[in-house]
Amino acid sequence: MTLTQLEYIIAVDTYRSFVAAAEKCFVTQPTLSMQIQKLEESIGARIFDRSRQPIVPTEVGVEIIKQARVVLTESRKINELVQLKKGELEGEFRIGVIPTIAPYLLPRVLGSFMKRFPKLQLQIWEYTTEVIIRELKAGLLDCGLLSTPVYDPALVERPMFYEPFVAYLSSDSSMIAKKEVTSDDVLGDKLWLLTEGHCMRGQVLNICQRKRSMEPEGTFEYNTGSVETLKRMVDSNSGTTILPELSIEDFDEDQLARVRYFKSPEPVREISLVTTHNFLKKLAIDALEKEIKESIPKRFKSKKKKDVMGFE
Repeated sequence: MTLTQLEYIIAVDTYRSFVAAAEKCFVTQPTLSMQIQKLEESIGARIFDRSRQPIVPTEVGVEIIKQARVVLTESRKINELVQLKKGELEGEFRIGVIPTIAPYLLPRVLGSFMKRFPKLQLQIWEYTTEVIIRELKAGLLDCGLLSTPVYDPALVERPMFYEPFVAYLSSDSSMIAKKEVTSDDVLGDKLWLLTEGHCMRGQVLNICQRKRSMEPEGTFEYNTGSVETLKRMVDSNSGTTILPELSIEDFDEDQLARVRYFKSPEPVREISLVTTHNFLKKLAIDALEKEIKESIPKRFKSKKKKDVMGFE
């Protein structure tokens, strides 16, 4: 049994395909299949049911793969111990970020972070929350930047700040004369939302949940996967959308004039660094957390979850 063989079975379990797993491991499919077969012969058990498509682990294979993940994580901690001793940051650092955070937070952070740690090879993916959680558990990401809580006992959440939501209005909105708005105000307009699968969609619906349940036909919904599209739809059409505050930083004067904050208690989302319990890259994750906290507005950090209307 070798660590390479364990990497191969984990890859097949993750991608449920020998071909895809071979591509991810940068080997040929026959090489990967041969090594897995050797492992199965050496332990006297079938790890995968090859008769099914997509490939699935056998009953004993599930337990073997679970233990293989533990073994590989522990083996990688040897390099981690050396880095901790030296106080150096190097190697790959794999981060998953939800799309409603990535374009507004990462530009604040990445330039100085990469300059401070030039030996660190950053790999960043924009994924939905569901995909980031899956990739974290599979060991394909070192950490995730998510809106929390995610209510998963396999994960550790490190809350960093609380970002307010704001309403963004069209020029002919009935709310334009108001200095602050409420969720009831928002439901009087057309409401532009993100598509299913984006956590911010659920957060926005939670802001409006009580009123929506009473008047389910009271709003119009246009669904998109992009915060930028939401902005443009409001700019070009009537209606309202709800945005995270960091996304309005580059607004021009006309756009800022159509931003309205919510009356207290204002809705916010909790942004956290998320890892598994048995995570690696401690130095890198700690450094990223510090960089993020230094880059955001102070009032985001001064907010306490109990003081605001926080939504999942």
